[in-house]
Amino acid sequence: MKLGLLTACLPESHLSDIAHWAADQGFQALEVAAWPSPDARNHIRADRFNTAESERVRKIFAETGLTLSSIAYYANNLHPSEGPQVNAHVRRCVEAAAELGGPSVGTFIGRDPGLSVRDNLKKAEDVFGPLVEHARRHGVELVIENCLMKSWHPDGYPGNLAYSPELWEWMFGLGLKLNYDPSHLVALGIDPVAAARPYISHIAHVQAKDVEILPGQINRFSFYGPISGEKGWYRYRVPGRGQIAWTAIIDALQEGGYDGVVSVEHEDPVWSGSAEKVRTGLVIAHDTLRPLIPG
Repeated sequence: MKLGLLTACLPESHLSDIAHWAADQGFQALEVAAWPSPDARNHIRADRFNTAESERVRKIFAETGLTLSSIAYYANNLHPSEGPQVNAHVRRCVEAAAELGGPSVGTFIGRDPGLSVRDNLKKAEDVFGPLVEHARRHGVELVIENCLMKSWHPDGYPGNLAYSPELWEWMFGLGLKLNYDPSHLVALGIDPVAAARPYISHIAHVQAKDVEILPGQINRFSFYGPISGEKGWYRYRVPGRGQIAWTAIIDALQEGGYDGVVSVEHEDPVWSGSAEKVRTGLVIAHDTLRPLIPG
């Protein structure tokens, strides 16, 4: 098992700078953002991937000794109008990962908010069948993060249909793997250790993000959260500053045979606002998790 980080939290930094800094801090891997331009989260330019881009990225990883754990493009593959463009970029990410020797591409199932969950699942089967086959032909796994993405639904319902173990079983049947993020399970009242144990053989990547339950707020907003722009009843934190028992998480993964990367996903509002603060947050996460990961 190795400890890495997702580069999306440093969109204004160059991949080379992130990689050299991460290696100096003791990180061992990078999950590299590859959103299409003009989005700044494009540390690998999958939308214009060519020989020069491949050589640029390969050189960075060779210089730092880091592992490329996954290419990250978390977008709504079922969006009613933008879905085909998202699907096309997922394909480009798969091709880039194959060229670079990366084992996986991470994305979301997503949701069409105008359709029922049942109709969305049927739509997803039609969309992801060809995507999974494209990935399989290139020797790459498609991994789905279990984030709720409530902002993708007008009423704040889950906008990414991968939020529960029931839905995980459905997507495993499509040939998809799980990018396991325990923070989203805590926010749903699900025990993240108990939920993961039966499915560890289907986990191809892990994102490490913590969550802090804000005292008393659920009594005002309910489980579903606020209808306004107010803060809800929980917020994301870097590992070590929230409520997740990381020793239990890592132990369950190791016991189940997971030997991949645990990638810090930094979305902590306390340690945001500047690249310096983000990097401090990443160091806190590293110091929390690195002692738990042998090797």
